[in-house]
Amino acid sequence: MTVSVVLFTSDLRLHDHPPLHAALDGAREVVPLFVRDPAVDRAGFAAPNRLAFLADCLADLDAGLKERGGRLVVRGGDTVTEVCGVARQTDADEVHMAAGHTAFARARETRLRHALESDGRRLYVHDAVTTVVPPGEVTPQGSDHFAVFTPYFRRWAAEPLRTPLAAPRSVPVPQGPRSERLPSRDSVADTSEGLAAGGESKGRRILGAWLSRHADDYEVRHDDLAGDATSRLSPYLHFGAVSATEMVHRARARGGAGAEAFVRQLCWRDFHHQVLAARPETAVEDYRPRLDLWRRGEEAEADLLAWREGRTGYPVVDAAMRQLAHEGWMHNRGRLLVASFLTKTLYLDWREGARHFLGLLVDGDVANNQLNWQWVAGTGTDTRPHRVLNPVLQGKRYDPHGAYVRRWVPELADLPGAAIHEPWRLKGLDRASYEYPDPIVDLAEGLARFRHARGRD
Repeated sequence: MTVSVVLFTSDLRLHDHPPLHAALDGAREVVPLFVRDPAVDRAGFAAPNRLAFLADCLADLDAGLKERGGRLVVRGGDTVTEVCGVARQTDADEVHMAAGHTAFARARETRLRHALESDGRRLYVHDAVTTVVPPGEVTPQGSDHFAVFTPYFRRWAAEPLRTPLAAPRSVPVPQGPRSERLPSRDSVADTSEGLAAGGESKGRRILGAWLSRHADDYEVRHDDLAGDATSRLSPYLHFGAVSATEMVHRARARGGAGAEAFVRQLCWRDFHHQVLAARPETAVEDYRPRLDLWRRGEEAEADLLAWREGRTGYPVVDAAMRQLAHEGWMHNRGRLLVASFLTKTLYLDWREGARHFLGLLVDGDVANNQLNWQWVAGTGTDTRPHRVLNPVLQGKRYDPHGAYVRRWVPELADLPGAAIHEPWRLKGLDRASYEYPDPIVDLAEGLARFRHARGRD
């Protein structure tokens, strides 16, 4: 065999890339291929922040390939058509790609396999490329997936992991296949002002720096809103610019409670992927229906708009929503708070929140976004589906000095101490001196409404 094709999808890296290694082991030359498929846009997976980050990742991948004597081939069009066209042009017998776990990815894989086989070629799909443990690898007795995280984590943590692969030294690419010009971040409109730079090189630098400087404190500081002690690696994981498997190996090698807490978060990511793989309909439907009659109408729409704009009157909620708008990213504790506020305090449909997040989050993948929203809404895998997070108490606990709120809600910057989380309670405050709304809902009334709706009053 002389040529193989490697189709890159959500695995935009050279380090620890099993499909690329398999192709190089079996062929004299490989075609590293990425297809810009309009169907991805129509399916809702593309958003300005992710398109800009994707452009960075592709540019970095192309640069890495050129350092190794190769190049990235970029095509626009239907994935199956473009892959088959490149395979015919180069007379490639095999195509290698990473397994996908959404309904869209699996349908694409099926179409590609059938088209290649009808052409006398083979498709090789590699597991454990975008996740640590492939969905379906560990299952409970009598079911095709785990519905509760803790028993899944025990099994997941005991699974033997493959050894991460080094980046190849050489990637010979045939001259023939044409490539479109790589997309540029500058060509994408409506991106968040503070959007991070993408690419494997950047992701690996962040990983190394975070493990050496912050991993030891992760267990005690990961909920600190102002401290911003999380790794911020989720966008690089979403695009596969860093390997989740390599991250687990390196964290375990580091050792300590902080590293183990970090590994547990990587397990949550796999947990949601195995739920979605088994129940793809949960991207839009309740995993565990609660017979919710979510609020509708003009008042509900006004509340939803205030939540989107960070104008709810609850400072920590508004701070998190403004961080999302500015960075295309939000602190994990903030995600929990704003989701609880939308679904349980305002009693608005979790799908509205998930849709808004997917429109902005650079790390917005279907499994983690939709199923985390369902977890908080109580329609997913949470074993305490009726828990409600109080934004005032949570703000005081995780932003005790108000530094996070002051950063993102500057109109409250001059308010004293933890009182910033309840500005409406400050006596003698000159309301004309700052422009900040009163709370759009009373917390006690919101709680009573939610409990009544769930039949728990």
